[in-house]
Amino acid sequence: MQSAAHALTQQFLAWVDEAPRTYSDAEAWRRSCPHLSIWEDAIADGLVRFKDGSGMQQSRLLLTQRGRAWLDRG
Repeated sequence: MQSAAHALTQQFLAWVDEAPRTYSDAEAWRRSCPHLSIWEDAIADGLVRFKDGSGMQQSRLLLTQRGRAWLDRG
């Protein structure tokens, strides 16, 4: 399971990096994999962060330096 989780984390980080994403976008991604905690783990592990906007739709999801390093390691 760990290698599958690693691959999904890699996929999630690439998805975050490929285009501007909002909190709502990330929530939709999470709902597509409801039995896995990839989204929550990425936040807890400091791989992504939210840049506050005036509301949920405007809060942008960004890679942290740690998330960028994880993605670059591939």
